[in-house]
Amino acid sequence: MVAMVAVVMSAVLASFGQPLWCACGRAVPWSFEVWSSHNSQHVLDPYALSHVLHGVVLFPVLALLLRGERARWRLPVAALLEAAWEVFENTPMVIERYRANTASLDYAGDSVANSLADLAACLVGFVATASMPWWGGVGLFVALEAISVWWIRDSLLLNVLMLTYPIDAVREWQTPPAVIESHSPPEPGAAPTPPPGR
Repeated sequence: MVAMVAVVMSAVLASFGQPLWCACGRAVPWSFEVWSSHNSQHVLDPYALSHVLHGVVLFPVLALLLRGERARWRLPVAALLEAAWEVFENTPMVIERYRANTASLDYAGDSVANSLADLAACLVGFVATASMPWWGGVGLFVALEAISVWWIRDSLLLNVLMLTYPIDAVREWQTPPAVIESHSPPEPGAAPTPPPGR
């Protein structure tokens, strides 16, 4: 069931025109430059922590809703919900929302490989939380949120905030000055800035 969800999600994302892999073509499985065009294009990036937290949150919710014989559907339903989010996240409407209201100024959606890794990260969080007492899940949530804020000035809760009720002060705090400068229109009469080398 989970494998079927992954296959259908991949097919839908490909039909949206999302690339299978980063356009750079480099076979590096990770990218930790969240303000670059590589973000969300490789297998792993800092936002994988947020997807682990999706699983941490989904487990207690589904544990309450699916009990008894229905408990066996918890993991497949978690996979389905995460896949649905991945598809929704890669619609033009949400991509533009990210670009306009968050620090992800150049966000163009996820590669298929990255979405599959995000789905796996969610399930890791789900299974890990299922093996813990309730306070372990709470501790894991707080720890990963804190690491994300310290590492990239973003997190699951900040992501939700900036998508639903964007605050300029938070956006400015999240975005490095160099990134803001590179996206600012040039002053009248100023010479164009040469593109960065690779």
